[in-house]
Amino acid sequence: MAKEKTQYTCNECGGSSPKWLGKCPHCNAWNTLIESVAESSVPAKNRFASLAKTAAVTALADIEASDVERTPTGHDELDRVLGGGIVEGGVVLIGGDPGIGKSTLLLQALDSLQRRWEAAPGNAGQRGGMLAMSDAGPPQGAKAPLGGSGPREAGQRGGTLYVTGEESGAQVALRARRLGLDGSRVNVLAEIQLEKILATLDAHRPAVTVIDSIQTVYSEQLTSAPGSVAQVRECAAHLTRAAKASGTAIVLVGHVTKEGALAGPRVLEHMVDTVLYFEGDTHSSFRLIRAIKNRFGAVNEIGVFAMTEKGLKGVSNPSAIFLSQHSEPVPGSCVMVTLEGTRPMLVEIQALVDTGGPSPRRLSVGLDRDRLAMLLAVLHRHAGVACMDQDVFVNAVGGVRITEPAADLAVMLAITSSLRGKALPKGFLAFGEVGLAGEVRPAPRGQERLKEAAKLGFSVAVVPKANMPKKNDKAFEGLTVHGVERIEEAMELARSLT
Repeated sequence: MAKEKTQYTCNECGGSSPKWLGKCPHCNAWNTLIESVAESSVPAKNRFASLAKTAAVTALADIEASDVERTPTGHDELDRVLGGGIVEGGVVLIGGDPGIGKSTLLLQALDSLQRRWEAAPGNAGQRGGMLAMSDAGPPQGAKAPLGGSGPREAGQRGGTLYVTGEESGAQVALRARRLGLDGSRVNVLAEIQLEKILATLDAHRPAVTVIDSIQTVYSEQLTSAPGSVAQVRECAAHLTRAAKASGTAIVLVGHVTKEGALAGPRVLEHMVDTVLYFEGDTHSSFRLIRAIKNRFGAVNEIGVFAMTEKGLKGVSNPSAIFLSQHSEPVPGSCVMVTLEGTRPMLVEIQALVDTGGPSPRRLSVGLDRDRLAMLLAVLHRHAGVACMDQDVFVNAVGGVRITEPAADLAVMLAITSSLRGKALPKGFLAFGEVGLAGEVRPAPRGQERLKEAAKLGFSVAVVPKANMPKKNDKAFEGLTVHGVERIEEAMELARSLT
């Protein structure tokens, strides 16, 4: 097969050039020429034609649609972020800092899927990726895992494949043994050439494939180095097309830049079905996985893992991570209930107010710094608490990042507590959005937040009046809830409780 010719296209004006130039000859823009495959003058079938299925115009009500089937990975926290499990033909992009645990988690998930597939009726003795014939079938009513739980016939998908471009097969095997995955039958392919990877997918037809990582894969159609914008875009497009055409679920591991964003073209996030971000400090044992995009489930879901000697383990009660264990209440600490997707979590907000100089500092970790400056102005104007000559530091314990405005009330109460040097009572929590006029606005799904706090044994809550629970509700037994409409009321109530 003859190698396809390449050309360089300008990102600004769309003009093309047969070779790379520093400045576009059409619009004079600098560093905008990107390598791409030249369009052939010979009429031929488009390489993306398999994705564009021909269909007539149909009303939505007349289209038959069913829920997509999901296969659990064996890790509840990962399934939560994915929306219930892996979808057939879905493409997942997961990014994170080096050494945070992306490869570890995916190897554990592949091992669980492979063991489940081999334990299914009719697959005993078979190895993923090998074709076999059997007349036995699954028991009636049994749910089929991805790739089928019954006998594997010719051309049927089954098993798992781990494609590594950053390690050798021996390194992956050593990592599997360190994780306690003895006797793992996950198929491993150490390859970075796209055409060979696609040929392997077509020959073995695995149910789930991991590409670690997309920045190491290159296509012979392009002359640029692996990891370049053109290579990443072209390889991701080919793998996405292969997943949609064959039904194989593909997980792409992506590198991140020093700013924390996924490296490569932004169009990469638009190609895939799900985008996950691995977060957390490499010096801490806890990791967070956050869904930024999910075509098959809810976004902003969060999964919490703990890094152990045997790999990543899911944390069923993440509130215990984000709450400091104080023997006695301390000044400057206030607990709030935040929502991450469908999960309410209790997070401790800590504030430290100290004497500053002529230019006091405003520093926040895990919270928006600009919003902190706004809350200090509201606190001064409407509650009479001045911090003009004070350094103010605010931190969300546990490394969690809070983006919702429901943390406003807890931040202001923690700052006031630190300034006065008096601790809030034991078992105290607060949440609510505070406006510029000093009003306390309701937070979404306030009843679920209060139920989570009552379940964990909290006794006093200050919330917006609109979030007050109904009377005689047994779900809030032991929790005294105070509703406030203004920030002045909240401050007065906090002073009366201390």
